[in-house]
Amino acid sequence: MSSIRRPLVAAAAAAVLLAGTATACGSSGDSADAKPSSSVTSGNNLGLPTSFPTSLDDLKKWEQAYKKGGWKNWDKAKWLRKAADFVNPVINGLWSDDRMKGADQSDKKVPTNVSADQGESDPAPDPVQASRVTAPYHEAAPGVGKLFFDGPKGSMVCSATVVRDPAHPGKSNLVWTAGHCVHAGASGGWYRNIAFVPAYNDTGKSAAALEGASRDVLAPYGVFWADWASTSDQWISTGAESGGSGSPYDFAVLHVKPEEGAGGKSLEETVGTAMPVWFDAPSATQIGTMGAWGYPAAPPFNGQQMYDCVGKPGRLSLSAQAPTEYRIGCTMTGGSSGGGWFAKRPDGTTALVSNTSIGPVTNTWLAGPHLGAEAKKVFDGVSQKFN
Repeated sequence: MSSIRRPLVAAAAAAVLLAGTATACGSSGDSADAKPSSSVTSGNNLGLPTSFPTSLDDLKKWEQAYKKGGWKNWDKAKWLRKAADFVNPVINGLWSDDRMKGADQSDKKVPTNVSADQGESDPAPDPVQASRVTAPYHEAAPGVGKLFFDGPKGSMVCSATVVRDPAHPGKSNLVWTAGHCVHAGASGGWYRNIAFVPAYNDTGKSAAALEGASRDVLAPYGVFWADWASTSDQWISTGAESGGSGSPYDFAVLHVKPEEGAGGKSLEETVGTAMPVWFDAPSATQIGTMGAWGYPAAPPFNGQQMYDCVGKPGRLSLSAQAPTEYRIGCTMTGGSSGGGWFAKRPDGTTALVSNTSIGPVTNTWLAGPHLGAEAKKVFDGVSQKFN
């Protein structure tokens, strides 16, 4: 079992990029300053320059200065993990069309069994074939998009969703995704250069049709960079890339800003929508239908188009001490991590109830956390920080 983000093929600029940014994000409830710092601070003893790059030209200078590779060190002892260290400076044009399209389709093989099942679990569901979402995506799946970031393996992709911010009705800048899409968990720290693209490839063009496509085709609403991020303390302390550890707390909330000026409009105003979050939703036994949306990138998918799976949810328990997760049959693969799960509330409205966290090597089902008190704590912390 593993988390199911997928790596991208790093273009030449990607290597330069890793030289230029040291980031960390806040765990739940932290109130440290969200603004980029002007210098590298705690935990970084690599002798990096004292200012962060703000352009591709600056990145080239960083690469030249550190061509011996010291900046590539993602060792846990030097990998920024604390909330107060968070920096994610905007690099205009960094996420080019080629970087966003260059998906590496190699797959990570993991065991199919679930270990340490001490709670209430239902039998594994039958596979549900993922369905291609009807374009335009902004109408069929409002608020869903793609998340990009850099890690030790290069450039990576996940899925994410625009969510409502009670502190800014109608003007939200909040994005929901998985914790493992922003933080390496127990083995490391916070990823770098995190950016969200709502309604990625909105018209649903095939990979072949996207050859030579400009960035505005892939990012019709623009690119939004995280200026703050928060995940659970449990994910930071116990999260693992395989085996399911930390999965019941594998969620994250981002606050974003546009890469380029958007006329003062919020993310929600720009895309025209945001999904409400349904905290403390009922057990899977009390929900008739639930669906997961995302951009699967490992074969037979290529990461360029949006898919969904809809069906009756079941229960998955990895530990009697952790909340029971939702599980549905689904053939989506790597890249769909972080994508929103939606269900109808008693009043008939649709809300986000979970996000894709883990799945087996056989790609027959997906599981996501129940969003309880810890998830609301993370969410409220980000919302209140920008209130």
